Amino acid sequence: MNYANFPLDKRMPLPNSDTEKGEDFIDIERLLGMAARQAKVVAVCAFIGLFMGVLYLQTTPPTYMSASSVLIDEGLNKVVDEVSAASVSMQTDAALLSQIEILTSARLAAVVVDKLKLDQNSDFMNPPVSALSQGIGFVRGVVRYFRHSPAVPGVAGDVTQVDPATRDAMIASARRDYAILKLQNEVMAQRVGRSYVISISYQSTNPALATAITKAYSEAYLADQLNASFDATERAAVWLQGRLTELRESSQRAAMAVEKFRAEHGLASNADGQLISDKQLSDLNTQLIVAQADTARAGARYQQYKAIVESGSEGAFKDAAISSDQPGSSIIAGLKTRYLNVAKRLQDVQNNFGPEHPQAVALAKEKADVSKQIFDQLNQLTESYRNDYEVALQRETALRQNVAAAAGKSSIDNQSQVKLRELDQQATALSTLYQTFLGRYEEATQQQTFPVGKVRIISDAAMPLSAASPSTMKVLALSLVLGVLMGAGFGGLNEFNERFFRTGEDVRDRVGLKFLGYLPTIGGKLVKDSKRDDGKADVKPVDNLSTAENRARMRVSIDAPASMFSETLRNAKIAFDVVMEGQGSRVIGVISVLPGEGKSTIAANLAGLLAANGSKTLLIDGDLRNPGLSRSLGMGAEQGLMEAVVRGQTWQSVGKIDRQTKLAIIPAVLRGQFSHTSELLSSAGMRRFIENAKETFEYIIVDLPPLGPVVDAKAFAPLADGFVLVTEWGRTPRAMVHSMLSSEPYIANKIVGAVLNKVELKKLAKYGSLGGSEKFFDKYSAYYLEKSNVRTKAAA
Repeated sequence: MNYANFPLDKRMPLPNSDTEKGEDFIDIERLLGMAARQAKVVAVCAFIGLFMGVLYLQTTPPTYMSASSVLIDEGLNKVVDEVSAASVSMQTDAALLSQIEILTSARLAAVVVDKLKLDQNSDFMNPPVSALSQGIGFVRGVVRYFRHSPAVPGVAGDVTQVDPATRDAMIASARRDYAILKLQNEVMAQRVGRSYVISISYQSTNPALATAITKAYSEAYLADQLNASFDATERAAVWLQGRLTELRESSQRAAMAVEKFRAEHGLASNADGQLISDKQLSDLNTQLIVAQADTARAGARYQQYKAIVESGSEGAFKDAAISSDQPGSSIIAGLKTRYLNVAKRLQDVQNNFGPEHPQAVALAKEKADVSKQIFDQLNQLTESYRNDYEVALQRETALRQNVAAAAGKSSIDNQSQVKLRELDQQATALSTLYQTFLGRYEEATQQQTFPVGKVRIISDAAMPLSAASPSTMKVLALSLVLGVLMGAGFGGLNEFNERFFRTGEDVRDRVGLKFLGYLPTIGGKLVKDSKRDDGKADVKPVDNLSTAENRARMRVSIDAPASMFSETLRNAKIAFDVVMEGQGSRVIGVISVLPGEGKSTIAANLAGLLAANGSKTLLIDGDLRNPGLSRSLGMGAEQGLMEAVVRGQTWQSVGKIDRQTKLAIIPAVLRGQFSHTSELLSSAGMRRFIENAKETFEYIIVDLPPLGPVVDAKAFAPLADGFVLVTEWGRTPRAMVHSMLSSEPYIANKIVGAVLNKVELKKLAKYGSLGGSEKFFDKYSAYYLEKSNVRTKAAA
């Protein structure tokens, strides 16, 4: 926003400060700018990182790694598993992790330590270490020393009171325990991918020792697997043997209990295993069924013949035909035949001779006699059938009684049979379990004589030919990365601490002022040469400058009119000319927030530039407490602004004129510890002095004290038409300027613009955005140089 186009009393509010301003997105351009500014810091830290990496490589002894591979193979003991009582499936990740834990266990480490006598091997117990490890060990030792409490005599750990043999044994045991713990922590076992292969490796400064330990570990692991299989089988066999004795005795007791119960309850059985009582009951039931059939048959026959006899002789003869097919009825059949013959002849005689014929009478008598004989035979047969029926009925009754008795005994036997069956099942189960355990015992005994592990070595340990660590490339790369990260951290800290004005955008965006331009640092060399070949000025501390150099520094805009320094001051002139257009005489105050920002130099050069251009200009040193402008100009005046204001004098009485530019200068003379300078600058005498000067001069440039320490500039504000704020590049805090302007809106509204003083042009480009003017100052400098050369030639 160009504040020069608005009235001074209608400026927009100041923008938020740095802490209140946020970003909605990551500014890549800003990040790149930060990286470019902190490149040296990052490079130095990267170099330090590389140096530390090289130092680490030079002080770290190389270590060698030896590795072997073992395979968990189920196929090695399939034959054994077919008869094994303790087959284990290795199909899960948990099983492989268990094997890795076995490999890194203290028991296996103890086997390797004892086999190779590692507790007596100096290369293993005390290997050479790097300087870094030594330093860390030293620090740990110091910490342990201060934290360790002295041993109390008579307690555990005090070995001074024991005999030498016991002490040596304790030391040897402690060395062995330390060696086991050290080996357990240093050996590496890990699964290879998703396979059943486990890699065993060990690193040491001695390649032969690394190879020996790795090989010993593989062999110890293989032996441990075989011993584990043998021990497990042996323990199973011993346990099974004890169980077999118990099962055999239990099975025998159960069988004896079955036989005893059977004998006590008379539960005899046949060859088919059926109880005799059940067999008897079944037979009696069969006989009863037959007897019932016989009784029914005999009763039916008896009832039939009884009915025939009861019907009389005539009826008996007629019904006698139904018994003709009965066995033993031949007599009745003969009598029947005879009866029929007699009846036929009787019929013939009666038909021929009549019923009274003697032969007819004789045949009738014979017929009656034969009928009587048939009836008598039927009575006898009926009586016989009655006897048969009674016999069958008695037999059936007897069988019924026998069946009832047998059924009662069978019921009792069946109830006992339930208990007998339970005892028999228990005896059978114990017998089966005994047979199963007996088979398992025999299998375990066979496997004990043929132990086969599920592990085989597929890659034996070999002597390493090159060191595994430290890797030169990895160490250097890591050192470089750490150095870069450290540099990035320091660079980020530097950027975080960057709270100063660096570019014109900072002036516009942070405090809302118009940016008037950059003023490069100037030095004492301008006394001899108004400019360097590159159009820039030397940098030399102000305290070390001579009086001539101070004067030259105050005349840069006059001696080097084509320089960038002068061009920035011209831009400031245009700015307040536009803002104060229409005013006759213009009072411009040059202010800063902090002391030492170069406002006096800017005020002198601005006034000199205006005077050199032909404008009537008055330069006033308004800093009555520290008149740096007067000292730099080398004005040994006896009276100045204070005397003129207090005594009501005009500028002519105290002013001095520059012979070259006709610039009028009002110096300031320090008078002891005068502290009421603010009242003096705001007094009516000061107002009269300025009004008197306005009648003569077009521009009145006033060098005022800084805003931070004193209030003189605030007191003079009503007399000023505008202010030029001078801020030092990379030194003036943005927050302080923002706070000062926020608290003094009257001064803020009169500020025409701000300039950045003491700019290091070589570094400025790093703070500018892409496409900003800061990136093109090299070309600008060349242009200024051309113009300066042209003017120099013209003057010649």
